[in-house]
Amino acid sequence: MDETAKAKQKTTSHTPMMQQYLRIKSEHPNILLFYRMGDFYELFFDDAKRAAELLDISLTQRGQSNGQPIPMAGVPYHAVESYLARLVQRGESVAICEQIGDPATSKGPVERKVVRILTPGTLTDESLLSDRQQNLLTALSYHNQCYGLASIELSSGRFVVTEVQTEEQVAAELQRLTPAELLYPEGLDISTLPLAQTRSRRRPSWDFDSQTAETLLNQQFNTQHLAGFGVSHLHTALGAAGALLQYLQETQRTALPHIQQITQEHSSDAIILDAATQRNLELVEPLSRGSSCLADVVDETVSAMGSRQFKRWLQRPIRDRQVLNQRYDAVAGLTHAQSYETLQQQLRQMGDIERIVGRLGLRSARPRDFARLRDSLMQLPELQQQLSHPALQLWQQRLQPLPELAEHLQRAIIEQPPVLIRDGGVIAEGYDSQLDEYRNLASGAEDFLRQLEQQERERTGIATLKVGYNKVHGYYIETSRNAAGQIPSDYQRRQTLKNTERYIVPALKQHEEEVLGSQAKALAREKLLYEQLFDFCQPFLARLQDIAQTLAELDTLSAFAKLAEQRQYHRPELSTTAGELHLTGARHPVVERVSDSPFIANDTVLNKQRRMLMITGPNMGGKSTYMRQAALIVILAHMGCYVPASAAVIGEFDRIFTRIGAADDLSSGRSTFMVEMTETANILHNATASSLVLMDEIGRGTSTYDGLSLAWACAVQLASKVGCATMFATHYFELTELAEQYSNTHNIHVDAHEHGDTIAFLHQVKEGAASKSFGIQVAKLAGVPKDVIALAQQQLSALEQQHQQPTQLASETVTGDTTRDGTHTPEPATPSMAEQLAGELQRLDTDSLTPKQALDLLYSWRSRYS
Repeated sequence: MDETAKAKQKTTSHTPMMQQYLRIKSEHPNILLFYRMGDFYELFFDDAKRAAELLDISLTQRGQSNGQPIPMAGVPYHAVESYLARLVQRGESVAICEQIGDPATSKGPVERKVVRILTPGTLTDESLLSDRQQNLLTALSYHNQCYGLASIELSSGRFVVTEVQTEEQVAAELQRLTPAELLYPEGLDISTLPLAQTRSRRRPSWDFDSQTAETLLNQQFNTQHLAGFGVSHLHTALGAAGALLQYLQETQRTALPHIQQITQEHSSDAIILDAATQRNLELVEPLSRGSSCLADVVDETVSAMGSRQFKRWLQRPIRDRQVLNQRYDAVAGLTHAQSYETLQQQLRQMGDIERIVGRLGLRSARPRDFARLRDSLMQLPELQQQLSHPALQLWQQRLQPLPELAEHLQRAIIEQPPVLIRDGGVIAEGYDSQLDEYRNLASGAEDFLRQLEQQERERTGIATLKVGYNKVHGYYIETSRNAAGQIPSDYQRRQTLKNTERYIVPALKQHEEEVLGSQAKALAREKLLYEQLFDFCQPFLARLQDIAQTLAELDTLSAFAKLAEQRQYHRPELSTTAGELHLTGARHPVVERVSDSPFIANDTVLNKQRRMLMITGPNMGGKSTYMRQAALIVILAHMGCYVPASAAVIGEFDRIFTRIGAADDLSSGRSTFMVEMTETANILHNATASSLVLMDEIGRGTSTYDGLSLAWACAVQLASKVGCATMFATHYFELTELAEQYSNTHNIHVDAHEHGDTIAFLHQVKEGAASKSFGIQVAKLAGVPKDVIALAQQQLSALEQQHQQPTQLASETVTGDTTRDGTHTPEPATPSMAEQLAGELQRLDTDSLTPKQALDLLYSWRSRYS
């Protein structure tokens, strides 16, 4: 039993305030409770200890519980956001408990209640969010062999659902979304999902009931049914959406008027990128710290809204040819006379309307949110005029100004308001006559005080007498203590200081009451008017969301135009041929930006006659770069972006798969080779003739013969049965023989020249297989000791003499275990050809062989052992 629970059993021994705290804390046992006490938020018991550790603040004590001091820690309310940000970054949740009663009229403790629960997935405060990253709350459900996913970004109101059939698809979606928080029902195993950056919360299974969800959603959208949103048939996904709404009602404890619609994302509408592909292609996160991902170098947006939109398009490349060509046309229009520059200058001045709308809906917007919204709306008419090019008419029509709202905010809010409404000074003069009257009464105080001070100096003869004010004691007349004999009888002592005395007189007391009363009335009136601004803005929320979406898309398209103009990206041509890819002068968008040397462009041709490219060449020669650039170009093209190539013809693609690099999963007990084979299995099971597959060094994590056999079998499967567009990089030179057996398989190699004991990488891709792999030369460049290099060369010569038959292995595939870095452990003896063939025959399951597999096996034996 923790300290809070023990203390709850002893509530009668506590003060009324601590009894109130323990009652509220019992309702939120597993999260930190920030309990408002005056100018501080306090934490007690275990919460205090945990907060002191996480925030590096002082741990003190207050009173006693069960004979022991009560641990206490606190943070000032005016600086609470910085502390909350640090807690949320650590995945903590916080219940904010405020004073809602009036201290002047309260008997006993001031009434308090939890007004909001802050969790990683429900952030809306500007200071707690990354401005260029989505912050998603996601729910996952499973029913009738179907997974349902629902995601909501509370800060913007964007609400989407989808359904998928396999765990592999769920992993891909979660890798793409990277939610800050995931809700899932009891009994659902999520241990294998990619959730490294996600706080997971198990919820009761009844929260995911689809019938309850439909009722909640109809209440939220004020509808009778969900058919108008096109999601009524997605029962599993709707269950997840309902769980999200219930969680938001629990945590936000207020209406959510900015959540006005729900949309379905169809998996068939986009190129599917599984979790491994998203990681391997480094779309939004680099694989290693200090390196760059694709978003780092091609995101040329100038606003936070635009950057978030850019990443959404990047992580979900669409397949709709009409929409893509519409975007290409827009990019062409924006590059005309470099009009994107003018547009970006205006977009830089725009506030983050998308998130301001979220705070308006939650009634948590601050004065500067209103000011930014006002300033942005005032610029819309001029910005709309910039969209005169015919290709931009769609966005021009969508970008409809809101003059009524803009003018209202112009009248209501001063030019540069303070951060908070707390002390007033936000509402502009002339907006409300009653507020102006209260302010005039308060501002008239200065004239009265000057007159009173002059009058009292003349009456008392005290030349140093002055009239002043402070927040603690109010107004006063101050004199030196030496003037005590000159003080009139109607002076009442208010405060004694070291060398001065302070007094009050009836006229000053009456003035104080009038002024302070008018100041209090002015502040109360101003806060009322501020709350009414939320009511005024509410009917405009949906239109403001449309404006925000349009501005985000325009920013993204302007970024595309900048890439086209400044980096020589060119418009791709979209064909209807499945798996076709014809790139001329293609470049890797990241490598060309971060490399110190000029990038060598290369061509890529994949079509019906060239379905598989078998790529050989040395390590560091550029095989992986060559393959990745093809996939990245396909993705950029399906964002609507021009591509880093002098020309590109891109056919229909449904999925992109990659098996690149070495990684283990020790937490799940999976070795590097097991991860490699799991990813390979996923590709072989799910790739279609319209997929693009990148395979790099399959079979390198096991012994030579096992690895070569697996690589050979995988290549045959992809070339002969799946028929997908495949780029297959390997050091197994035996695989180059597949080009002789399969007409759709072609050998290409990354060129390198050997000069004595050194090697020069040319990074040029040419037809045909490489002559050798240069493994020892690369090891020498890496700094392997000279005596080791010499010994390796001797061993290589011995092995080459020992294996002079046509099927001898290349230097990187000598007999023995091969590690991921290309080094080898030679075995003491090499099986003869007869022994090898006998071993294969012994392991062969003849009953499971198809006639085609048997024929392929005979050709393989003939090639290797004849």
